[in-house]
Amino acid sequence: QVQLVESGGGLGQVGGSLRLSCAASGIFFRIAAMGWYRQAPGKQRELVAVFTRGDSTNYADSVKGRFTISRDNAKNKNTVYLQMNSLKPEDTAVYYCNVRREYTGVDYWGKGTLVTVSS
Repeated sequence: QVQLVESGGGLGQVGGSLRLSCAASGIFFRIAAMGWYRQAPGKQRELVAVFTRGDSTNYADSVKGRFTISRDNAKNKNTVYLQMNSLKPEDTAVYYCNVRREYTGVDYWGKGTLVTVSS
C-alpha cells in the first residue's frame, strides 16, 4: 500500500522560509513523477514542483527562483523535499505530495500539510 506522509508545514512569514518533506513507502513500481502540488482556498489544485523521469524538474512559474525541490539520494529516491524561500501570502495553501505511476498514470496523494504565510 502506497503511503505518502508530508511534514514541515505551518506558519511562515512573508519573505521567510519553510521546508516540506514527503516520505513515501510501499512503492514497488516505476515512478513517472514525484513532487508537490498545492490547493489554495477556493482554487483548483496546481502543480508546484515535481521530479520527472531522468531527474528532470518542473516548476510552476509562480515559484521559480523561490522554491527548490530535492530528494534524499543517500537513502532512496522516495523522499522528497520542498525548500520554500521568499514566501508570499499567495503561497498559502494545503501542499500535497504526489506520486504518479508510470504506464498507468495513477496518482497517489498524501493527506496534505497546511502552509500559511502571514505578514
